[in-house]
Amino acid sequence: MAVNPEVLKHVPLFALLDDEETAVLAGQVRLKTFAPRQRIYKMGDASGQAYVVVSGRVRLTTVDQDHQEVVVDEPSHGEFFGFASMLDQTAHQTEAAAIEEVELIEVKRDDIAVLLQRKPMAGMDMLTVLGRQFHASQQLVRVRANRHPNEIIEKDATFGERVADAVAGFGGSWPFIVSFGVLLALYMTLDSALGKKAWDPYPYILLNLFLSMLAAVQAPVIMMSQNRQDTKDRLRGELDFEVNRRAEAEIQGLARKLNLLGEKIGDVEDLLREKAEQG
Repeated sequence: MAVNPEVLKHVPLFALLDDEETAVLAGQVRLKTFAPRQRIYKMGDASGQAYVVVSGRVRLTTVDQDHQEVVVDEPSHGEFFGFASMLDQTAHQTEAAAIEEVELIEVKRDDIAVLLQRKPMAGMDMLTVLGRQFHASQQLVRVRANRHPNEIIEKDATFGERVADAVAGFGGSWPFIVSFGVLLALYMTLDSALGKKAWDPYPYILLNLFLSMLAAVQAPVIMMSQNRQDTKDRLRGELDFEVNRRAEAEIQGLARKLNLLGEKIGDVEDLLREKAEQG
């Protein structure tokens, strides 16, 4: 199905194209509809086409070294997929399937070539959009890398957990040890000085009772705080793993796109050079 030029104007990748460039591209590409769960292409297929999402969502998956299916991305409106393989003319490294009913603009390498031949500056417009997306991806990596696990944990902490942390923090400090030692010394000194009128004569049975009660309460509170610390350590590990995995994926994606960007710039330079020689 032919594509209405107005549809292309709402796609971020083609948003900077002027009316003539949009008309040329609309005459080349095709609009396709896929039903929910319908496969668009599978991993290893010849990369003759790339796609831009007009509506709906698509799931891109691959298989890792453990032969487990991994979701790579879920592009939605305005996002594109399959361009790296299409431009490199290599087999698709992922499998694409529709999550829901989707409308996709099918783009072939020849479609881009025709556009660049007729309108060389259109390549710069699309490269500008790709450059913005690269910056957005880099910013996403920086933001994720800057997330502080302690801030995330404290944000979700309950009142009881905060009290447990405060008790454990004070109970394991030198101020507590010194103040508690001074208090015990004053208690025993004052009690001994009263002689027969002492309320808790030696061997200080009442004091031992208080100390036992304090230990009985303090021990589970400290254990609560230790469990919370274990949760913090686990969350830090999960966040580190998530950041590293996403950073690796983003870096690999950026490297591929930068290589394609260099190739397209080279194509544009060649076309401009040919135009200059012909003129």
